[in-house]
Amino acid sequence: MCAKANIEEIFAKNVFTVGKMKEYLPEQVFKEVMQVREEGGELSLKTADVVAAAMKDWAVSNGATHFTHWFQPLTGITAEKQDAFIKHPDEEGRCLLEFSGKELIKGEADASSFPSGGLRATFEARGYTAWDMTSPAFLKEDAIGVTLCIPTAFCSYKGEALDMKTPLLRSMEAVSEQSIRLLRLFGNTTSKKVTASVGPEQEYFLVDRDKYLKRQDLIFAGRTLFGAPAPKGQELDDHYYGTIEESIGSFMNDVNTELWKLGVTAKTQHNEAAPAQHELAPIYETANIAMDHNQLTMEIMKKVATRHNLACLLHEKPFTGVNGSGKHDNWSLNTDDGINLIDPGDTPNENIQFLLVLSCILKAVDRHADLLRLSAACPGNDERLGGSEAPPAIISVFLGEQLEDVVRQLVETGSANTLISGGKLKTGVSTLPDFEKDATDRNRTSPFAFTGNKFEFRSVGSSDSIGSANTTMNTIVAESFAEACDVLEKAEDFGTAVHDLIKKNFTEHQRIIFSGDGYSEEWVKEAARRGLPNLPTMAEAISALTTDKAVALYEKFKIFTKAELESRSEVLYETYSKTVNIEAHTMTGMASKQIIPAVMSYAKSLADTVNSMRAAGVEPEVPVKMLKQVNELLSEMQDALEKMKDARKAAVGISNQKERALTYLRTVVPAMKALRDPADKLEKIVSKKYWPFPTYADLMFEV
Repeated sequence: MCAKANIEEIFAKNVFTVGKMKEYLPEQVFKEVMQVREEGGELSLKTADVVAAAMKDWAVSNGATHFTHWFQPLTGITAEKQDAFIKHPDEEGRCLLEFSGKELIKGEADASSFPSGGLRATFEARGYTAWDMTSPAFLKEDAIGVTLCIPTAFCSYKGEALDMKTPLLRSMEAVSEQSIRLLRLFGNTTSKKVTASVGPEQEYFLVDRDKYLKRQDLIFAGRTLFGAPAPKGQELDDHYYGTIEESIGSFMNDVNTELWKLGVTAKTQHNEAAPAQHELAPIYETANIAMDHNQLTMEIMKKVATRHNLACLLHEKPFTGVNGSGKHDNWSLNTDDGINLIDPGDTPNENIQFLLVLSCILKAVDRHADLLRLSAACPGNDERLGGSEAPPAIISVFLGEQLEDVVRQLVETGSANTLISGGKLKTGVSTLPDFEKDATDRNRTSPFAFTGNKFEFRSVGSSDSIGSANTTMNTIVAESFAEACDVLEKAEDFGTAVHDLIKKNFTEHQRIIFSGDGYSEEWVKEAARRGLPNLPTMAEAISALTTDKAVALYEKFKIFTKAELESRSEVLYETYSKTVNIEAHTMTGMASKQIIPAVMSYAKSLADTVNSMRAAGVEPEVPVKMLKQVNELLSEMQDALEKMKDARKAAVGISNQKERALTYLRTVVPAMKALRDPADKLEKIVSKKYWPFPTYADLMFEV
């Protein structure tokens, strides 16, 4: 059977799709479900019972024995509590299967056992999971068996959001409502809904599992906390887009198969820039489904890797000195009848609707650059941002030569009469075609780049949920659209008013546009001159979430209350502190129980060599020199270890979450670096026979 036919056969096999709903549900019930999915509202309990029974019948026919409400708490991963379909046996002892509408719509979880930032205390345990009927239910197959997974939101007894999905769904409604307002101004009476569409590219590393299990830092922290560079890294650029090795190809094939069964449109796969690094990219889909599918992608990558005796590393910077892993979040806005609001068309200088949308997005990013930076903040991203193809922490927008010139004309003269074209690309080879090239190049150092008909937010970390980034983008753009509509809906002369507003937005927010090298020191200085925020670390960025500006924004569109924002701020500070503490604790164990004893053994072998050579009447110049160097580095490492222990002990004792996180940042993180430096130097000196765990060369080049 050809590959195409096979994909068609298995795609969405394990998903309760619209087609399967139509097959299993009575016609009237199906229509009611589709209406609620598209227009909002609630299903009656009677209808929910019918849907639940049909979903159960489909799941059981495919081998399912359990169901679960599948949700995404503030841990960054998914959660589930599985229940069997069985109910109490009848009088004859027969076990009957049942799944009610009540069980489908609502579940209960212990809200105090998940991160809540103080919203839930131990004695306030009740939390609810609520069915997200816009994201299809699916079957998960693993060693447990087959489980029906129902995507849900997760909130507290009082209705506060305790997950990534609830605020994302709120933001999707907000940006849809304000987008429709804007479209109506331009005479569009047919579009009923605007959806945020997202395509998150997923980067990852694969290493040999046996070697992985010999490194405590990879096991506990997800990244190498010690490690000298391999003799060869990515200098020759030979891994990027290189031929995929068979062992990796076998892994990718199994991942694709698993994802296609779940309806995930895994499309692109290739080797990334660093040795052992790879990428998978899907086709765009609705933001909340894209978030669900990205979480499934990460879960399946890890699971399949184990089957292939590999370990999948999703950390943003598992290896120092080579490319880190991101999750480029491609975002656009599309109507239910096929209009992309961010498509400039052939003549963007004349496309007034597009220019207004573009000017509003620039305004949103400039005004809320701090929130956008925070939305991509996670501890691992501190190690990644600012180098090796990762954008800097300073948020800016890349428009490309064509649009940047249009903006310049509008700001300077009030009109854009000329348009830079791409022209022909001539290869100079008669058998190769000449073709029209894009009018705009790309900038890999830009955090927020226009790429033809979408924006690519390149800052999101590879291990992180895309929920926060897309919630933020939806909300800040909704605000900007709303403010534009407030002005234009009152205008007596719409044409003049929209022209003036576009020019005003571009003029006031052109500082956010930057097309140069985001890695350069000159840009850091220039960004400061422009007044753009520079928040290099997660701990420094978190305060953006609770400013008066942020509270006003999120409360206006009912995305978060002030209490929810404050709770998330506490969760983020706590997450940062715990992550650094785990890393520091891991380093302590590796240094004191593995590296230092191994180096001492090597030093003893050198000392024995010195004594043997002297006994033989030979002056041991080289062994003495090496022994002295090893001893000096060993002393430096021991001193650094004690200082790091003291710094960690002091940080652990701080009760205020913000103060504790900043203390970890300012004292423990530098102490960790001071401990690593001599250890990495020793790795280059100590005989491989003595080194206690696999090196970078072992991990990245022996998969």
